[in-house]
Amino acid sequence: MAVEHESAAAVLISGGLDSAVLAVDLLRDHAHVLPLYIRCGLRWEEIELAAAQAFLEAVPTPGLESLTVLREPVRDVYGPHWSTDADDVPGAETPDEAVYLPARNVLLTVKASVWCRLRGVGALALGCLGSNPFPDSTPGFFHDLESVLGRAMGGTPRLIRPFDQLHKPDVVLRGRSLPLHLTFSCIHPLKGMHCGSCNKCAERQKGFRDAGVPDETRYATVNESSIRGNGVRIFHPH
Repeated sequence: MAVEHESAAAVLISGGLDSAVLAVDLLRDHAHVLPLYIRCGLRWEEIELAAAQAFLEAVPTPGLESLTVLREPVRDVYGPHWSTDADDVPGAETPDEAVYLPARNVLLTVKASVWCRLRGVGALALGCLGSNPFPDSTPGFFHDLESVLGRAMGGTPRLIRPFDQLHKPDVVLRGRSLPLHLTFSCIHPLKGMHCGSCNKCAERQKGFRDAGVPDETRYATVNESSIRGNGVRIFHPH
């Protein structure tokens, strides 16, 4: 189907809660939404990409276009790292800073912006939340990056962050009518499922718990503190 690019927005989708909900939410203001997934060679991407595709197929919303997959390999840059193949994956008790991936937003945004620029897509949306603690997720950073990209390409898509004042429970509530159990947020998947014990699983569980929404996600293991009052589904792989 032909897309009128002046009425379109691309969205960087990871398969996680925030970007999945955003992809649907953008249709409030844009006639077409073009989801982009960028493969970097990280340990969770096969499952994450499958989750993104499953979610998009489960929400056949008019204007939500098919997923485009791009590549931006970083394994050779990161080397031995918890995000590639090292064993020191940040656990549930670690601070958010423990899961920082150096320059990730730079790499993803530049790649996606070039894609948009060459196709005349006027806006690129990112699912950054107000609770994001990283230096490459601030309003000033994206303002400067948009300026640099504009000078580099003689124009650039607008970098928009519609959820930049929201927190995880806000996103869960905003998307509670969507198949959120199909999204994927884990950095150490087990048997194709959320591990239930990493930093990102803990963040996901807390988001559902604080929103008061039952969590239909399948976890391989779950801490008892995350189970209580949250409707968490536990699956023990054999």
